[in-house]
Amino acid sequence: MAALFLFLLALTSPLALASDPSPLQDFCVADEMSPVFVNGFVCKDPKLAAADDFFFSGLDKPGNTMNPVGSKVTAVNVAQIAGLNTLGISLARIDFAPNGLNPPHTHPRATEILVVLEGVLLVGFVTSNPDNKLFAKALNKGDVFVFPEGLIHFQFNSGAMPAVALSGLSSQNPGVITIANAVFGSKPPISDEVLAKAFQLDKKTVDWLQAQFWMSNS
Repeated sequence: MAALFLFLLALTSPLALASDPSPLQDFCVADEMSPVFVNGFVCKDPKLAAADDFFFSGLDKPGNTMNPVGSKVTAVNVAQIAGLNTLGISLARIDFAPNGLNPPHTHPRATEILVVLEGVLLVGFVTSNPDNKLFAKALNKGDVFVFPEGLIHFQFNSGAMPAVALSGLSSQNPGVITIANAVFGSKPPISDEVLAKAFQLDKKTVDWLQAQFWMSNS
């Protein structure tokens, strides 16, 4: 029986650890000054909490899209609102210039639900191996699309006018891995021999890609 219990515990433990911690009190405002390192943030004394711990201002302001990809993500997660700690939710505003792109990326800790506030977006995600099936859709103002947790996805402004979207994410700290940045802009760089073979490119092309200015869009 003991062996069976340990086996069942081993099966269920990864599932329990795969999502944000559940709150055991009304709230757990993050104490960013605490030297203690935990999975998330240590709570500060609830008696010291204030309304500003649950507040963020400025999401009405457009992000600066004057960059190589033509988009800007304004994140509102636990780093901006300490009161989000343990609540398992965050959001982001995404601004797009005409032809602006939020490049292919993943959120390792969150599912994303996106609503278009202004403009037209082409969005999509790709399923995991071996199918790698693309689910893509053209969205208009008021349309909603969901990107499953951990899958590579993108948003592209296919219209002639600026576009704006709002995303909700199922984590206080969803994380983001922009594929091109991670592959060609890692520090230190991945061996050009490895990348040349992985992408079936010559090393000269890989070296050129690694020399580009790779920017984070979060």
